[in-house]
Amino acid sequence: MPSSASVPSHASATRPGYRAVLGAPHAGRTFSAALLGRLSYGVVPLALLLAVRDSTGSYSAAGTAMALFGLASVLLSPARAALIDRHGPRRALPPMAALYSALLLAVAAATARPGMPPVALAALVVAAGACTPPLGPVMRMLWRRLLPDPDLLRRAYSLDGVAEELLFVSGPLLVGVLLPLVGPSGAVVAGAALLLTGALLLVASPLAAVDAQDGGRADGRAGRADGADGAAPGAAGGRRGRRAGRLGGGRALRRAVLAAAVTGLALGALDLMVVAFAERQGRPEAVGWVLAALSVGSAVGGLGLGALDRPLPNAVRLPLFTAGLGVALTAAGFAPNLLLLGAAVALAGLFVSPALTTAYLVADEAVASDARTRAGAWVNTAVNAGSAAGGATVGLLVGHLPLPLCFALAAAPALAAVPVLRTRDFGGARSRRKSDPAPDSAA
Repeated sequence: MPSSASVPSHASATRPGYRAVLGAPHAGRTFSAALLGRLSYGVVPLALLLAVRDSTGSYSAAGTAMALFGLASVLLSPARAALIDRHGPRRALPPMAALYSALLLAVAAATARPGMPPVALAALVVAAGACTPPLGPVMRMLWRRLLPDPDLLRRAYSLDGVAEELLFVSGPLLVGVLLPLVGPSGAVVAGAALLLTGALLLVASPLAAVDAQDGGRADGRAGRADGADGAAPGAAGGRRGRRAGRLGGGRALRRAVLAAAVTGLALGALDLMVVAFAERQGRPEAVGWVLAALSVGSAVGGLGLGALDRPLPNAVRLPLFTAGLGVALTAAGFAPNLLLLGAAVALAGLFVSPALTTAYLVADEAVASDARTRAGAWVNTAVNAGSAAGGATVGLLVGHLPLPLCFALAAAPALAAVPVLRTRDFGGARSRRKSDPAPDSAA
């Protein structure tokens, strides 16, 4: 199995798998550190919600604070990623992680006892959200630096997406374990510790040692390929420094963001529709296993995508996965019972992780090497913004329209996006030289 960044061009003939991804130099320790820090993203939201509620005695105050936390985290994600692209992870990530963790500790201290004004708590929570470190985009940027081979990169992104899915399932479970021991404020402290520890271990990896400009020069071949659809070509440090504020990416990046947004919208809507379906069936306790079926389906789909030897090009896969999600979500609305709903939701899940993985790959290809963290952050922002919009919109509709129609409306944006995603010039893959290691040319 090839285990270095310099994977030979005939790698696809040797069928490198997930062991080759994790066997690459420093991959295991770097990925483990990133996962440790990203576990915080599954812990902190629920812990903060419970801590603010216990301190203020108000669900309204807690919900408002968390909505603002999510808004600040999502909207400022590209700006934080730009700091990583400009200064490199070793320079930008530790102060960002330290500030975020300090703000979470301040929230924990403020909520340890009741009496703190809700406005003051909300201000601390929003400040923490604004400083959330972009560990996911950083890890994907490091994967790209480590694995220029398109097959291994696709497998790495698939593995990364599946692991992230599992973290968001296990994070709330960890909060449930911590609550009887340390209470909500203690769970917030645990989330801060996870993030800070993971971020520091991540930047200690040799993969993070290359600064922003050196990384761009080391990845010059990919930078030249990435200029195919609106991104400036990779070049020397002076031009790279002047270009650092520009994202580029053109139509390919916009379509990757669109695909991520409609996928997030479908997911945000699905959560609430499953709750409504289960309540109408008189089985509200079944919500958990139906949503677990979604996660299982997503994990199977993500690992399956990574295991394929010769999948279709990214530009072809993205609309197919988006269409599949829309069709499966529409079909879920006609399920007569919870068992069939769970099966339909699991089927929809098969397209979720592949759609998001492909969107990250397309965004990664679309921009120059010194803008990949920002490109990944825009995809991440689109998923979260779409999820929030989907949940809010379906919340207004689910009590007034038949549930099958709500499912169809939630699926409509994903289906409507397919013609846009199928545009022939999408991704600029045909303009790349065959010698360039662009995933569209071989993945």
